[in-house]
Amino acid sequence: MIDRLTKAPGYRSICARCRKRLLPRRLPILRPLSTTTPNSADHPDPLFKPPIDIPDATADAAASVQQSTDQSASPSMSSTSASAADPLIKDDRPQFLESIRASRNNNAFTRSPPTDSNSSISSLLSKAVNRTTSSTSPSAYNSAWAAMPGRSIADLPPIPQPHHLHIYATKHNTHITLTAPSRDPIISVSAGNIGFRKAARGTYDAAYQLGAYVMGRIQQQGLMAQIQQLEVVLRDFGPGREAVSKILLGSEGRNLRGRVIRVSDCTRLKFGGTRSKKPRRLG
Repeated sequence: MIDRLTKAPGYRSICARCRKRLLPRRLPILRPLSTTTPNSADHPDPLFKPPIDIPDATADAAASVQQSTDQSASPSMSSTSASAADPLIKDDRPQFLESIRASRNNNAFTRSPPTDSNSSISSLLSKAVNRTTSSTSPSAYNSAWAAMPGRSIADLPPIPQPHHLHIYATKHNTHITLTAPSRDPIISVSAGNIGFRKAARGTYDAAYQLGAYVMGRIQQQGLMAQIQQLEVVLRDFGPGREAVSKILLGSEGRNLRGRVIRVSDCTRLKFGGTRSKKPRRLG
């Protein structure tokens, strides 16, 4: 059967995987182990090539070093007499041979642990603590906490979040909202809540008095102890935008000004979208 397949006209054009499928399967025959490589004559496939023995580079290096050591140990060699005559010449070849044998036995080089782990942990924590609030990243915060003994990132306390002061200044009114880190509103007032009516609500004076009123409410309710960090969020470009900014930079906002860590603008921008309202024309 095998001879018929191997002598077929299209057998040599078939790939090796298809040849294995065509050859009949036989039960394995138990034979004694031999150190010789298989011969192509014993294999049923006539295109079989025996594997090539690749010499071990480490074994060859060790054998060459051993051979040179044996030659240097013979009294007939002049190098041995020279090294014996000169005490400054040191023969390191036996130590090199022992290191090669040890590396072959271990099959890997082990890395020694750091000598002082407490110093590395303290240095990592000091680098993370010395950073300012604005430049502290969550990754450095997590790595510093995980480096502490007995701690994991799962037990990491939350990073402190700031309060938010939203200033919504439209052309007709000004709204100021103070929110907690959870975005729950604490104070939410507009120019109409302090006595301004109709067109007076959109003036600069109304927004200035509104900002002074909010700063007084924060002092009266004792919220300064809770507000450790503050983010100012500006929206739209009404007259109240500049008025409330002057309040924060003036004497009314001197206690709150030092706790501002970020000023952001969240004005809505429309890209395409729905059709705008027809502009109002008087006259």
